[in-house]
Amino acid sequence: MIESQPEAALVSVELPLRANLSVLENIAIVPQYRQNLSYDVAADQAWALLARLNQTDCAFKRDPSLNCVERFVAKLLRAVILQPPIILIDRPAMLLPDVHYPPFLAATLQALEGEYEDCRILDYAWNAPLYAPR
Repeated sequence: MIESQPEAALVSVELPLRANLSVLENIAIVPQYRQNLSYDVAADQAWALLARLNQTDCAFKRDPSLNCVERFVAKLLRAVILQPPIILIDRPAMLLPDVHYPPFLAATLQALEGEYEDCRILDYAWNAPLYAPR
């Protein structure tokens, strides 16, 4: 399925954050390179997204210092800031092992409403009842 969605942005355990960059820099680097924005403009966009999720406390942390929620938020916002037509979240239990993730995902995606067109959660079939229909 992922291969058939080349325009999608993937949020996955297999796509790590850059360990030498802060959360803010990991998110801001995307529009810097994709849209040729200055760091200041890109960082302002990244900060605004972090603020929507009440996660500005982690903005200047680097990957080794992040908890699983902060790491997930950084990866998700890195995808969201791309403004792709589809965001794919791959196996959220692996990304959020210490969190009751279905309500967390629902609240997080709700807070980001309007920032993405479509978000699909890729999970095992037996976990389908965990998610509200979209």
